[in-house]
Amino acid sequence: MDSQIFFWAVFVVLLFFVVYFDIRYSMLRDMSTAGKKPYSFGRVQLAWWSVIVLTSFITIMATKGVPTFDTSTLILLGISAATTATARVIDVSDKLNPKISMSQDQEGQGLLLDILSDENGVSVHRFQTVVFNLAFGIWFMFTVLHNLSAFAGDVNAIIPRMEENNLILLGLSSGTYAALKATENKESESQPESVADEAVGAGTKAQG
Repeated sequence: MDSQIFFWAVFVVLLFFVVYFDIRYSMLRDMSTAGKKPYSFGRVQLAWWSVIVLTSFITIMATKGVPTFDTSTLILLGISAATTATARVIDVSDKLNPKISMSQDQEGQGLLLDILSDENGVSVHRFQTVVFNLAFGIWFMFTVLHNLSAFAGDVNAIIPRMEENNLILLGLSSGTYAALKATENKESESQPESVADEAVGAGTKAQG
């Protein structure tokens, strides 16, 4: 089978399993009490890069030979994993605080809106992160496809090496998302006890 056709076949199969596990087990969803849980950007990002890298590795291994992952590819997966882990820690921390109202408990609005939105709607930092990951992911796939068609015998040259500045860009973008996510869910404002006592006292006098 042609290596490029094999690539897309593997990509579709892995994507099918991601969708199936999400429908069956909410694999890509936020921690939420909503009936229709919203999508988690961190989980979607990790699934996106996992599918791309696994598709590339399986295709190369099946059609050309076993490649060795470049350090930049491992860092790329590490950025996605760290983003997901950080988002999870923030969600668990917010969930344990009874004073915090979770924005994730609102009904999901669909994949794109969910990963682009915080408690105030579509946000620029999420938009930036989504666009960067989408652009680099597409570049990664088509570079692999080009290298498969122009294969010259070196299996380690098929998966592209990402430049340091590009990795820094993705890392900063994901880091900004994680930092601002920590401020998305705020503690609900409660009336001070002294003010509440005064209000009760005033009501008692008015009744008397």
